Amino acid sequence: MSKKKSDEQQHIAIVNNESLSFFEKYINNPSPTGFEWKGQELWLDYIKPYIDDYYVDNYGTAVGVINPTAEYKVVIEAHADEISWFVNYITNDGLIYVIRNGGSDHQIAPSKRVNIHTDKGIVKALFGWPAIHTRSGGEKEEAPTLKNIFLDCGCTTKDEVEKLGVHVGCVITYEDEFIVLNDRYYVGRALDNRAGGFMIAEVARLLKENKIELPFGLYIVNAVQEEIGLRGAEMIAHRIKPNVAIVTDVTHDTQTPMISKITQGDLACGKGPVVSYAPAVQNNLNKLLIEVAERGKIPFQRQASSRSTGTDTDAFAYSNDGVPSALISLPLRYMHTTVEMIHKEDVDNVIRLIYEVLLNIKSGQDFRYIK
Repeated sequence: MSKKKSDEQQHIAIVNNESLSFFEKYINNPSPTGFEWKGQELWLDYIKPYIDDYYVDNYGTAVGVINPTAEYKVVIEAHADEISWFVNYITNDGLIYVIRNGGSDHQIAPSKRVNIHTDKGIVKALFGWPAIHTRSGGEKEEAPTLKNIFLDCGCTTKDEVEKLGVHVGCVITYEDEFIVLNDRYYVGRALDNRAGGFMIAEVARLLKENKIELPFGLYIVNAVQEEIGLRGAEMIAHRIKPNVAIVTDVTHDTQTPMISKITQGDLACGKGPVVSYAPAVQNNLNKLLIEVAERGKIPFQRQASSRSTGTDTDAFAYSNDGVPSALISLPLRYMHTTVEMIHKEDVDNVIRLIYEVLLNIKSGQDFRYIK
């Protein structure tokens, strides 16, 4: 590798002020599973200057394309949806009970402020919880469960709630918004996995700004409905029929209390992207990722997954008679809460790694083990 290329590697993945402004706006915009289109519009508006074409499928997965006529197709992918709640039952007293839309955590709900999305606009509400003074009867305290958490939107009757436009099936998201913590971490809800959508958009930006001409078609995919079973990736993989797929999602930082490294692995924010080992991960493609990281002095960590990765990697890998697929994960603290945390340097290094891997994939490259 030439000195010139090494020097370039040190600078290509800096998140600039314009892109950071987009990231904040993108995180703050609600995109619950099944209702992702407003976030997809933001994402497409940001990425359009860096691509040749785009399309959106029936359920909202957005795809930006570079070199759309190329026969060999490479996907870089993230998912756009965030966990949320559905209105499930409205009591005669005007309280609202919910069910999950994705893997929402009932234990963090009490005292959280939320937005109920209706055809008439946002209705503000909050998850109520009995005061500590009323829970001290000498009996074992009741923990939050789906059966006892409820929303209060300030109404006293069911009719009053419904007049606001709230009905069974309305989707609910938390209010919490993006911040930068200690000039080191990005914090917010839905970093899982709109951080991924941001990073693949940044890869497209860098390719354009550095005037890179790829020898294959690049499909930058922001998929919907990952949180309820990888459904958006499942649909779009069959439409694109890619030759290679590189997926990015978040994984658990395991350095905080109450997490077992024996079962969850030893992973940390700030120590670089995480490369996965799993049956769905194609080993020759994975080997290329690791070689690129080592050559470019990009720090990385390793993770093993039993049976499946639980990410869109699985959907791409097992589509279309098998697509060589790999997973590059971003370490994250406090997943599926409103204070998800990612390290700024990890974001830069995931962008760098995906970018550099693309520069090392050849048109027509055959990743089979036996030829």
